[in-house]
Amino acid sequence: MIIKNLSLLICPIFLALFSFATTINVANIEELNVAAKAAKPGDIVILKNGVWNNADILITCEGIKDQPVTFKAQTAGKVIISGRSSIQLGGSYIVIDGFYFVNGYAAKNAVISFRSGKNDVANNCRVTNCAINDYNNPKRMEENYWVLFAGKNNRVDHCSFVNKKNMGVLVAVTLDDERSRENFHSIDHNYFGQRLPLASNSGEIIRVGVSQHALFNSNTQIVDNFFEHCDGETEIVSIKSSANVVRNNLFKECQGGVVLRHGNNNTVENNIFLGNGKPGTGGVRIINKGQWVVNNFFYECRGTGFRSPLSLMNGVPDSPPTRYVEVSDAVVMNNSFINCSPISFCEGSDSERSVTPHDVYFSKNIFYNKKDTSIYKAFDDISRIRFSDNIVNNSLLQQLVYGFRRENLLVPGQSISYASADKRTTGNKNKDSLDAIATGRLTGKLSSQPGYHGEEKYNAVLENAPKLSGARWFGKLIAAEKMIINVTAKDGDELTKKILQFAGKKLTIRLTGKLYSITQPLLVEGDVTILSDKQPVIFSANINEQIFQIKGGSALSLENISADLSGIKFTKAFITSDVGGSSNHSNFRMTNCRFKNLSGDFFIASKSTLLDSVVVTASFFTGITGTIFNFNNETDKKGYYNVEKISMNGNNFVDNKGQLLGLLRTGTDESTMGPLLNFSNNTIAHCQSDDQPIIYLNGVQETYLIGNSFTNNNPGGTLIKYDDAVRAMHTFNNNKIAASGKVVPDKFVEQNNNNITP
Repeated sequence: MIIKNLSLLICPIFLALFSFATTINVANIEELNVAAKAAKPGDIVILKNGVWNNADILITCEGIKDQPVTFKAQTAGKVIISGRSSIQLGGSYIVIDGFYFVNGYAAKNAVISFRSGKNDVANNCRVTNCAINDYNNPKRMEENYWVLFAGKNNRVDHCSFVNKKNMGVLVAVTLDDERSRENFHSIDHNYFGQRLPLASNSGEIIRVGVSQHALFNSNTQIVDNFFEHCDGETEIVSIKSSANVVRNNLFKECQGGVVLRHGNNNTVENNIFLGNGKPGTGGVRIINKGQWVVNNFFYECRGTGFRSPLSLMNGVPDSPPTRYVEVSDAVVMNNSFINCSPISFCEGSDSERSVTPHDVYFSKNIFYNKKDTSIYKAFDDISRIRFSDNIVNNSLLQQLVYGFRRENLLVPGQSISYASADKRTTGNKNKDSLDAIATGRLTGKLSSQPGYHGEEKYNAVLENAPKLSGARWFGKLIAAEKMIINVTAKDGDELTKKILQFAGKKLTIRLTGKLYSITQPLLVEGDVTILSDKQPVIFSANINEQIFQIKGGSALSLENISADLSGIKFTKAFITSDVGGSSNHSNFRMTNCRFKNLSGDFFIASKSTLLDSVVVTASFFTGITGTIFNFNNETDKKGYYNVEKISMNGNNFVDNKGQLLGLLRTGTDESTMGPLLNFSNNTIAHCQSDDQPIIYLNGVQETYLIGNSFTNNNPGGTLIKYDDAVRAMHTFNNNKIAASGKVVPDKFVEQNNNNITP
């Protein structure tokens, strides 16, 4: 018997002696591939510091729970993955640690994928302490993900993701088959940095499932992350599956929110939404069944409509899971809203979305508002929402439904104090029954006291979120201020030479001559300002393209230039944005300029590229026979557009033959904020555009035409036409219109104090 026991003891010792984990150093992709195939549980593969260019890394080895296989940078952040590179994981218990993706892109593949090929998925794998920075496909419309989740029990933590610019969700969780459902993935302690407006759908930071996965449980946990300036589209976090948790996250100045788009029984708990007064900052949008939004804090979130701090959507009758299922069996409790724009009930109500929310328990929420005249807007019948125990500061004069009461609220710091607590229950389901449902779903019980309960850790979250989220070595990138290079150009050859010589720099070119003959398109790369002292100049060219092309990632400013363009022949336009469909955004600004006598368009925004802003002030245009500002090229009816914000203020447009402004956003997509147009204090006189409106606004989300003067423009025709397929907001006020064509508004145009004479 003793001999038997001794043999049992010796056997595991013997096996252990021959299964020690090893450390393997690799210096190139070939050595890495060999190590990955041979790796055993507990092995650590260390990648040598340096640039790993065009590295297709495929890892399909197998670790075990207490002995994962680790692939680690020699020094975190010093293993730079660049060029056409990606990582695919297809094994189990694998750890990726310390890699930096920059200066490249992964084509149409995901940068990091928990799936190898189409067949093998990863399980129990982890990506930690990594960063992906501006790792974008060069062409904006080519779509890919940065992280693709498949399999089960995978984790991405303490990673930094900044500057995604091309089409595609940043982190996508797929539920394609049973191997990837009930997955319990964890996305935690990450930093998600700037994502500029995409001018399209698919600009989410995280998407869990797609509409076809609505009724599958994902159980994905999105916890303790820091989202900052994530403005890609309306949905920052898009939930399109069931039983997911969004908890303990900080959203700072993000133009969008957490959207429970498809699926049921999702939980949004203990999050902080810091709008800080930024336009478009939202919170949570609720659709479908069994959603809980509990104990969240909303501060100066100023979004409206779909971006409201909180919105409960209307549904479609007998809706399939992939459309708009009505809100029901929802719990909205213990949230606080401080100086937020009004929340929305029955948001999106129209002839199709006609089913109002029902069996919603809206209780013990606090609203403190010194900025607005109302705390909510109701776009349909709210009688089936069960309101109780909600508190509003007593200075608010809005007529409120039963279930709200006024108190003398005080807001010292970020905590809220109030005088008393209402003891009424929440309709047919009292608090005890809700607590029973909450067990296992929330981190604690529902509080009997109104409002958000996290004041004791609020300041700690604000202080620690930047420290505790993201890759420890990465931090936030701070762009070094570029030194301005000042040069002069006396003619076209010098202008061309200087633009080429200092490409990518911060450059100021002063025009000192009179005649500028251009023999090739001038490619603006960097931050370029061209100016003069208003000495008149003449541009001439005989090229079948554009004179200036603003490359992606660049900016062009024109200042104090007075130019005769009559010598320009056969050109596409005087200025265009990047014609190559770049994923990098660009900008254009002009002030105190005078341009005359151009046969063709003055400015064209090219298809598939995006300008963040176009700003034109105190400038004069005359004798232009094409479209002056042409933003009409996104015609695919998918909600695309090519400029986020346009500001035209204090300009003169006189004796032109062509459209002044065409701005197009076709389709019915509702996920974007732009375009936004401010056209104010301009003078438009004696302009003719044949059968086109002088100004045509199609699908523009928000416009302000204020204080303009229109005289003798398109008489007998159309002066301005609005054309919207989805809800928009247009202000047309204090304009003077004389002897001009008609204004054709739609139902979204608000008109006041306009002086119109025949």
